[in-house]
Amino acid sequence: MAARKARPTLALSLQFARDDTVRVHRQALSRSLVVRCLRAALQRPAEITVRVVGEQEGLSLNRDYRGQDHATNVLTFDYSSQPQVVADLVLCAPVIEREAVAMGIALADHYAHLLVHGVMHAQGYDHLDEAQAQQMEGLETNVLAQLGVADPYATS
Repeated sequence: MAARKARPTLALSLQFARDDTVRVHRQALSRSLVVRCLRAALQRPAEITVRVVGEQEGLSLNRDYRGQDHATNVLTFDYSSQPQVVADLVLCAPVIEREAVAMGIALADHYAHLLVHGVMHAQGYDHLDEAQAQQMEGLETNVLAQLGVADPYATS
C-alpha cells in the first residue's frame, strides 16, 4: 500500500462579520468545509485568515484596495507565498449567495470554489492572461473534483 501524501500544515482563523446577512452563512460555511477546501488546494504550509463579510465591508475593501466600486465575491490579500503562505481571504456573503442562486448551485459548493480560488491566488497563481487562466482553472477544477464539487468552468 502506498504511503499517503501528507498535506501541508494549516493555521486557520475563521471569522464572520457581525452582519445579519452573514449570520445565515455560518451553517453553509462550516470550519470543517473551510479546512478541507484549503488543505486540498495548499501546496505548502500556510497561515490563513478567512473572513466572511457583508456587502458594505466587501464594497469598502474592494474600493480601497482594488479601486473597484462594488463588492466582489472573494478578495485575496497575500503577504507571503514562500516558504509559507500567509494570506487573508475575504468572502462577501451576499455576493456569493446571489451568484450561487443565479448559477443554480449549492451555496457550500460555491464557497468551496471561491476558497480554492482565493488560496490559489495566495500561492502566486493568477488569471491575467489566457495561459495563466487555463493553468489556474485546471488546478482549481482538479482540487474541486477531489472535494466532490462540479467543475465551475464547465460550459453546459
